[in-house]
Amino acid sequence: MTSPDNTLPQPVNYIADEWSDCAVVDDSWNVDPNTLEPIHRTVTTTPDDLERALRHAEASYDVGRWDEDARRERAEVLERVATLLEARTEEIARTDSLTSGTPISSTRTVASFLPYRIRATASDLVAIPRVTALAAGGRDVRRYKVPWGPAAILTPWNGPSFIPAAKVVSAIAAGCPVILKPSEHAPASAQIVAECFVEAGLPSGALQLVHGTGEVGARLTSDPRVKVVSFTGGPGAGRAIARAGIEDFKVLQLELGGNNPVIVLEDADIDVTADGILEGMTKINGQWCEGPGKVLAPRALVEPLVEALTERLSKVVVGHSLDEASEVGPISNRPHFATLQGRIEGLWELGATIHRPAQLPDLSGLFMSPTLAVGADPEKATAELFGPLVSLHPVDSEDEALRIANASPSGLDAYVFGADTDRAIEVGSRIIAGEVRVNGAKIADLGDDSAQSFWGPSGIGGHGSVESVRVFCGDRVVGVDSPDLPI
Repeated sequence: MTSPDNTLPQPVNYIADEWSDCAVVDDSWNVDPNTLEPIHRTVTTTPDDLERALRHAEASYDVGRWDEDARRERAEVLERVATLLEARTEEIARTDSLTSGTPISSTRTVASFLPYRIRATASDLVAIPRVTALAAGGRDVRRYKVPWGPAAILTPWNGPSFIPAAKVVSAIAAGCPVILKPSEHAPASAQIVAECFVEAGLPSGALQLVHGTGEVGARLTSDPRVKVVSFTGGPGAGRAIARAGIEDFKVLQLELGGNNPVIVLEDADIDVTADGILEGMTKINGQWCEGPGKVLAPRALVEPLVEALTERLSKVVVGHSLDEASEVGPISNRPHFATLQGRIEGLWELGATIHRPAQLPDLSGLFMSPTLAVGADPEKATAELFGPLVSLHPVDSEDEALRIANASPSGLDAYVFGADTDRAIEVGSRIIAGEVRVNGAKIADLGDDSAQSFWGPSGIGGHGSVESVRVFCGDRVVGVDSPDLPI
């Protein structure tokens, strides 16, 4: 068993305004990816408990009043949420690190950002009116921003605190009763987030929390009482949700990822390029859906880029996720570790030379050297990598790079490296992706009003600013008709 320092509380549900025990999955544990020792029992939600949650969400839905005073009252609740999250920053960082495998130096940065995200939504809630008068020749015509109804929010293991907090606060600010189901691989951080929302004094039914596998998520998202679904995860589950949602035309926000392309132009600075790719493939252990995947470089730059990357990768500190010195921790869970091993083997079978120069720690966990796979057929190397792994492919022209980039199952993010930034931005504008970063691989939004669509198989709905009214509210126009209208 783990030492007391590396165990986490057993997850519990929050249904119909009460905390309650989950059903326990026999002979199954969530484990510490650093050591493979148990940290808590695997839990799920029974069909009866899920039905209670759905009934309560349906009963709690009310269009409600959203005048200035009402919006300010709810914003004050969100401000209290932010304060409560601030007090638990270190606990959230540690829990994120133990469940996702991401080094605690990174999870602290993410945890410290949560209150900012909550307060930004509280500010939007006060600033954005829910009723707007429309120009109508003196007649009273109004556009209402109305919450769609009960919202199911399903979140992944790679952003175990931030994604639940960001999605839940947007839906609650909109007025949608929320049922949150975090990933079964990393439920503990969402538990803390939910506790902060509940303690802040939300209205009855505003938030419920259920735990379980994809089976619980499937029951939740296919239920007709759920009117809007926000999901971040794999394309298989995303397609299943889309198929279920079309039956009753739910509103869908599906962020599914892909093999994000990186185009290196012939004037690119090798050091800038290598530094950017290194940051992108190791940040959050490379386990982020917008990270770099397939690097397309001019043939003359492949060898120097391989040298620069392998030299940098050899110095990356791979270690226990709670070790302050670690730059890359273990892969979050056994299924994904096996998937990544299969991706590397698949690239080798496509002709790639595999470079794994980093030294691994003397631990029994799910550790993997950051890996560079060079020379596979780029037309066939299409699988999402989603780990400390990129593939590098020679191309003969900018047009070839664009063709391959746009043929891949991507559409979420892309990258361009080049010394002439005007040209790099122009090339980036021709990549089929919602966001294209030039000469870097940060996570934070490129600009204050950044918003991106999910193109192609990367998802539906997009994300960006003012998500509360953009995703979780619909427009309703009410007004006085006129015999003078032309038809």
